[in-house]
Amino acid sequence: MRWLVACLVVMFAAVSVHAQEKVEKGTVSFTPTDDQKNIPERYRLPPARFDYEMTLKKDLSLSDIQVWELHFPSPVTSRIPANNTVWAEYYRPRGPGPFPCVIVLDITGGNQTLSRVIAQHLAQHGVGGLFVQMAYYGPRRPPDSNVRLLSVDVEQTVEGVRQTVLDMRYATAWMESRPEINPKKLGIMGTSLGSFIAALTAEMEPKLDKVAVLLGGGGFIDGFYYNGMAAPFRMTFEALGGDKEMLKEAIAPVDPLTMAYRLKDRKLLMVAAKNDEIVPRSMTEDLWKAAGEQQIVWLDAGHYTAVLYLMTGLDHIVDHFK
Repeated sequence: MRWLVACLVVMFAAVSVHAQEKVEKGTVSFTPTDDQKNIPERYRLPPARFDYEMTLKKDLSLSDIQVWELHFPSPVTSRIPANNTVWAEYYRPRGPGPFPCVIVLDITGGNQTLSRVIAQHLAQHGVGGLFVQMAYYGPRRPPDSNVRLLSVDVEQTVEGVRQTVLDMRYATAWMESRPEINPKKLGIMGTSLGSFIAALTAEMEPKLDKVAVLLGGGGFIDGFYYNGMAAPFRMTFEALGGDKEMLKEAIAPVDPLTMAYRLKDRKLLMVAAKNDEIVPRSMTEDLWKAAGEQQIVWLDAGHYTAVLYLMTGLDHIVDHFK
C-alpha cells in the first residue's frame, strides 16, 4: 500500500519551491471557553500565554499553498526534554481568508506521509491543515529512544495521551489567533490511533466544532483485551496482578467512549472499514451511537486496504470541514 500513498504524494505535490526562509514569531493567549467544570480535571488548562515560532519551508506554487513549520511549548513538562516542544506543519491556503482550519493527527506507526497528504489536500480545497505531532512522535522522540506514546506502561501511556490532548488545546488556541483562519470553523481529525486522540480532544475542547474519525471507535478494553495483538500488553498487566476490569478503569480517562456524549453537539463524521481487522466494528458502532448517531461512511475494506479508498475518504473529509 505504500506505493499508492507515494503516488498520491507525487500527484498532490505539484511544484515545490523551497522558499526564501521567512520566520514569524508571536505570542498566543489560551483562554478557556467556560469554567471547564464539565471537563475532567486532568484535561483542564488555566488561562495562559505561550510563544510560538513559524518558519516558511515550502511554497507549493501550482497547488497555491504554503507549508510552514511551527513549534511552541507543551503545557505539560514530561521527563524527556525533546517531548516538551510541540512541532507541527501548517498547510496554509494562499489568500487572506478567513478559511476553516483542521488539526490532523497521524496513525500509530506511520511515516507521516498519510497525514501530510490529508493536510495538503485540505489546503488545496481552501481548508487549512495543521498536522501536529503527538507526544513522543517525530522530533518529540530523541534519536535511538524506545519511548512510545503507546506502551505496556499503562501510566506512561495515559500521561502521554493527556499531554497530547492538552497540546491540541494549545494548537486550537493558535489556530484561533490567526487572522487568516475563521475562529468559528475549527476542527480536528485523525486516522487510526490519531482518530481516538482526535475524538478525545474534541470532547475536552469546545472550540473544535467539527470532528472526523477515520478508522476509529471507542471502548478499548472491550474491543482489544482478548485481541491477539494485545496479548503482550495483557500478559504483562496480568503478571503484575491486574485484570480486565482494573485495566478498564485505568484506561477510562483516555477512552473517547467515556465522554462521547460531549460529541453530540459537534458535527461528527466517521469513516469506517466494514472488514476492519484492527478496530472491531463494535468499537466503531459504540462510539457512533454514544455520539448521537451522526454521519458515518462505511468503506468495503479492511484497516489497511482502506487506503485504496483514500480519494473517496478525502472527498467526504473536505465536504465535512468546508
